[in-house]
Amino acid sequence: MSDFIKTQNSFADGEVAPEFFAHDNLNGLAKLENMDVLAGGGLKRRYGLASITTLDSSARLISFSVSDSENYLLVLTDGHLMMYSNGTRIRDILSPWNLNDLQKIQYAQRFDTMIFVHPDYQPYILKKDAERFVLSEFEFERNDSDMTVNMPFMKFEDATGIKIIVTANEAGNNYATFTTNKDFWTPDNVNGRLLLLNNQWRITEYVSPRIVYAYTNNQYTIPGSAVTDWYEAAFSPRRGWPCSITFHQDRLVFGGSRSWPSGVWMSQVGRHNNFNVGTGLDDEAIFITLLSEQRQQICTVVSSDNLQILTNAGEWAISNKPLTPSSVDIKQHTSVGSISTRYLEPQKIEGSTIFISCTQKDIRELSLDALGENYNARDLCTQAKHLMQNPVDLSYNESTKQLFVVMSNGNMAVLNQNAALGISAWARYTTEGKFKSVATVDGVTHVVVERANNFYLEKFSETALTDAGKYNFSYTAASLPIRASGHNAKMLRIRKVSARVLNTKTMFINGTRVTLPNEIYEDTSTGYNGDVSINLLGCQRNCINSPWTISSSEQLPTTVLSVSIYGYYIV
Repeated sequence: MSDFIKTQNSFADGEVAPEFFAHDNLNGLAKLENMDVLAGGGLKRRYGLASITTLDSSARLISFSVSDSENYLLVLTDGHLMMYSNGTRIRDILSPWNLNDLQKIQYAQRFDTMIFVHPDYQPYILKKDAERFVLSEFEFERNDSDMTVNMPFMKFEDATGIKIIVTANEAGNNYATFTTNKDFWTPDNVNGRLLLLNNQWRITEYVSPRIVYAYTNNQYTIPGSAVTDWYEAAFSPRRGWPCSITFHQDRLVFGGSRSWPSGVWMSQVGRHNNFNVGTGLDDEAIFITLLSEQRQQICTVVSSDNLQILTNAGEWAISNKPLTPSSVDIKQHTSVGSISTRYLEPQKIEGSTIFISCTQKDIRELSLDALGENYNARDLCTQAKHLMQNPVDLSYNESTKQLFVVMSNGNMAVLNQNAALGISAWARYTTEGKFKSVATVDGVTHVVVERANNFYLEKFSETALTDAGKYNFSYTAASLPIRASGHNAKMLRIRKVSARVLNTKTMFINGTRVTLPNEIYEDTSTGYNGDVSINLLGCQRNCINSPWTISSSEQLPTTVLSVSIYGYYIV
């Protein structure tokens, strides 16, 4: 039996999973709820939530920053795109997307323009026009000479062996009837485009699975035999639209589509609506397909030092600088894989790309090695996988160095990270209700919260001591089990637990309310600064439990600097 005094003055590892309880080198906790780990290693009660407005339904939040002084929060709901500035709604625009579409919408921003893509919808552009914003369909650039469209064309797998017999059409010289050798056409082909007989055609009418009518701006000669060398537009109602998007080296990049999931299309340099590959000049458009033994479905594309392509089976990168049609150095670096059923926007943290793995239990940090040649995908939540419960949204706040991850169960896992100070601490956020979405605008983290079947837009605020002005929340910090000299304690008797605190009035240690000096209640705006403790806690034989727990629901920004325990143990 040995006496001990054990002080923990750093909680830099945050909440860790039970399988790490036997590790000696962790400055962690068995539970950390509604508290953050500070840069100095101490703990502080999380910010409260300030109300902004009530929403008609659940929503998805997106940050839209036009300049350092012009920042907006986009709130996408069922058929609406609302814009907020400093908590005030300034625009409510009708949108084509319903509530079920929101989880697959991806977007990319350049200056005052944001482009949205969804595999089932033509891309849309949100652009600032004078003093107002307009949402309109993305149009591919047209050639003035013949009004042909500079969009990519492909040969799809199900079109193999399809022959088209071209005959005259009574509608006029620029019309033709296309008849295939077997069933191929669907009503979704209407307004889609084809490339054949050196002309670009627009399908104007569906007649049957073997017959459609088409129109071309140019004259044509009816061929003497069926046409086998023909191509379809890469994007159309039948073939689907781009799934992912980014800007890279002044090219607009589309990644994957419903019918060509492994394709990457890059526009001409500086002409983001022109995807004509031309003759392969350096500034012309580029098309590549990811080739590997495993089927690759592109989940998202990310512009970093290189063009990163995240698929359901791995992480690829194109490293050419500049990127030209004749030099595309593409390589698969890692084999983690991303979620393909919904879009979880990768976050940029200190030069690395943070993404959710396909297992939905890992949060990975994609970064280059010391030589800048190969990527690795380090697991950021190795010690806290129990907090990863099917992530549905995430956002990084660079001002507070916090990564917010919303889970399907309505909780949030929050990573407080500061590599320079050795802080990498996960905690759990809860509220009265469920978190549904998160986004950070101008250093302020906004959330959609569902409470009693109603939905609210709120934001974390340093001055808010409750949630939404009426919901109090409690915090809890519980220690790891006692270990001594590399051994687990078998029996533990605690004489005293002492905590050094700032701005505290009410606190419970191991479920017992701590008595604080009476004089602190003379000023209700601040709390007590100093040491608080409880004595004679008794004997603990199940030493896998936390020897101390600190909790409270007080409405003060409580800080815990350190916790000390006094007693003796048997190993």
